[in-house]
Amino acid sequence: MSGPQALSELNRRVVNCRLCPRLVEHRERTAREKRAMYRDETYWGRPLPSFGDPQARLLIVGLAPAAHGGNRTGRMFTGDSSGNWLFETLHKFGFASSPTSRRRDDGLTLTDAYITASVRCAPPDNKPTTEEKATCRAYLAGEMSLLDGVRVVVALGRIAFDGYLTARRELGLETPRPTPRFGHGATYVLADGLTLVSSYHPSRQNTNTGTLTRQMFEDVFAGVRRMLDD
Repeated sequence: MSGPQALSELNRRVVNCRLCPRLVEHRERTAREKRAMYRDETYWGRPLPSFGDPQARLLIVGLAPAAHGGNRTGRMFTGDSSGNWLFETLHKFGFASSPTSRRRDDGLTLTDAYITASVRCAPPDNKPTTEEKATCRAYLAGEMSLLDGVRVVVALGRIAFDGYLTARRELGLETPRPTPRFGHGATYVLADGLTLVSSYHPSRQNTNTGTLTRQMFEDVFAGVRRMLDD
């Protein structure tokens, strides 16, 4: 099975996953009850598949779908403010065909980038448990094995950062000692030549408080663009 076919099969398994009862209950209840402003929409209400360019050199790892964002639209970082920040930035630096991401069938495509997440279901209070993160990490590890063109990884938030490093260890890939520490803009060159970059997540908690500014976020991807162009 080719790389793209294997990724499609992995995504099929993700979408049908019911391994975490708490997450299944929360995502499906949210899809039934809905938010008032979306009451006429049909929510996705399932785990989210990853998406992007199978030949990508940039892998972006997020945290988990938003209850009324990805859990509603069926695509990662789509339909919420975090996605607005991410896709505007990806478009600015040539990774996305559009600066907006409204729904999964809006025609948006990624070039040289692939988006995944540590957890594929919307968790209560945006806080997956340790067990849920461990269960879902198998999907991330599977993608890491299939995406053999990746040269730079951007981890959005500490959970994504820690999850990526743990998946590396579970795959038998070397990680630096001492273990890299999360910090916005921190960059680590790993033993296999990949570069890991950490960024604050573009959540409202970070953007509304000024913890993450547009310039800070764009600086991360400007650096990634330079790495790949060089």
